[in-house]
Amino acid sequence: MLGWAITFLIIALIAAVLGFGGIAGVAIEAAKLVFIVAIILFLISGVMAVVRGRAPPTV
Repeated sequence: MLGWAITFLIIALIAAVLGFGGIAGVAIEAAKLVFIVAIILFLISGVMAVVRGRAPPTV
């Protein structure tokens, strides 16, 4: 998910440099949305791991 957020951020930066303001704005909003979803899913998975009481895997 974070890879998608970085991809949208790069697209937004390139579009902003080239003067495509509308495309840059849409790409920034998409990057923010994907980043927030990734953070929320990370927190949910962390809480579920704590609730289940599973130990982290040992290598």
